[in-house]
Amino acid sequence: MGSSKGEKVLKILSFADEVITPDLVLAELARKYIIEGVEENTVKERLKFIEENSIIVCIDRELSTPGAKAYVELLDKAKRKGKNKPSITDSILLSLSRKYNAKVITGDEIFEGMSEVIFL
Repeated sequence: MGSSKGEKVLKILSFADEVITPDLVLAELARKYIIEGVEENTVKERLKFIEENSIIVCIDRELSTPGAKAYVELLDKAKRKGKNKPSITDSILLSLSRKYNAKVITGDEIFEGMSEVIFL
């Protein structure tokens, strides 16, 4: 959308060997865009761009169990820091980053200070 954070993300992704996106993120983004009033065809175009430029990973049992453990870890961190509860998407992103030795690019405070994260 032309934001400064988006520019940073684009720069980081341009140097990545691979970009991995959990399928759940597509649904999360669609929800966000629809709530923001983005036109449906534009939402579909943006999701298509992500699909064409990343590997879409389906959430299966190999990702679900580590995802549940990551959720408990993030929930504990959120409670200690007085932050909002993490989403299931947050936990899937964290477990995916660990499985593939990848980085999560985010500005979500729940991830701040974690080694698996490039914090915006």
